[in-house]
Amino acid sequence: MLRDQVTTWQNLSRRAQDALTLVEMATEEEDTSLLEELTTETEAIEKQLGKLEFQLAFSGKHDKDDGLLSIHAGAGGTESQDWAEMLMRMYLRWAEANGYKALIVDETKGEEAGIKSVTLEISGDYAYGYLKAERGVHRLVRISPFDASKRRHTSFALVEVVPDVKTDIEIEIKPEDIEIDVYKSGGAGGQHVQKNSTAIRIRHLPTGMVVTCQNERSQLQNREMAMRILRGRLYDLELKKQEEEEARLKGQHVEAGWGNQIRSYVLHPYKMVKDHRTNHEVGNAEAVLDGRLDDFIEAYLRYSIGDQSAVET
Repeated sequence: MLRDQVTTWQNLSRRAQDALTLVEMATEEEDTSLLEELTTETEAIEKQLGKLEFQLAFSGKHDKDDGLLSIHAGAGGTESQDWAEMLMRMYLRWAEANGYKALIVDETKGEEAGIKSVTLEISGDYAYGYLKAERGVHRLVRISPFDASKRRHTSFALVEVVPDVKTDIEIEIKPEDIEIDVYKSGGAGGQHVQKNSTAIRIRHLPTGMVVTCQNERSQLQNREMAMRILRGRLYDLELKKQEEEEARLKGQHVEAGWGNQIRSYVLHPYKMVKDHRTNHEVGNAEAVLDGRLDDFIEAYLRYSIGDQSAVET
């Protein structure tokens, strides 16, 4: 990882030197085509430099790791389940646009539409570092496509993000602390339903956490993935305990449970997406739901490290 970082900075430095050479050539020859090429290259270098400088702000132990993102539909039946599926699509589009590999490792469909819950494995550099900005309750306001009277509905979904902790170094899971059930994977029916018992359900007795995985081909693969998800959630739980203790010592109030929504997506009577932590908002709600999340993620991460100027504009 360190070697890759050094190589990246060296390549960027080399591009900057080449751009300076291009400046000299364009000035001497008064070549407009070179000037256009220089403008394009300069913008690209500035964009990459900004991204690299921003990555230096990641201080968490697992910020560079892969992430496990789970979405849970809130109360409201079909409405919230459809909203959960919209969020899943949004994160899959975001992952694709940013070069991350996304894999659905567990999914529970809704009765009529949407999903009750899903867990995505997002793989790539800084996946967890970026996606941790998405933790919390997401709220949707729209005219319901499931309401014959075309009334406005508000739906909620909870997004959880934990690091993909692939070793037992930080978190020890004792064999006597877990119960493992094996069952047949669900599916769309017919030939898609598993005939063998390959799905895994793991219950962590001390915390009551339950993790399921059924999308891998074998029982062993499902078990390994379920353990990775459990390990990540236990790590995240321990991290939250430490943060709450620090906040208690500082005299800050920490809201338990779901708490308030972190972001609202309004599709009616106007269109807007607003993050309530940073006050960053945009009017193009469709673009956000199509995966254009970078501005929201960056605003939150800058806000979390105290760079208020990035979120006051």
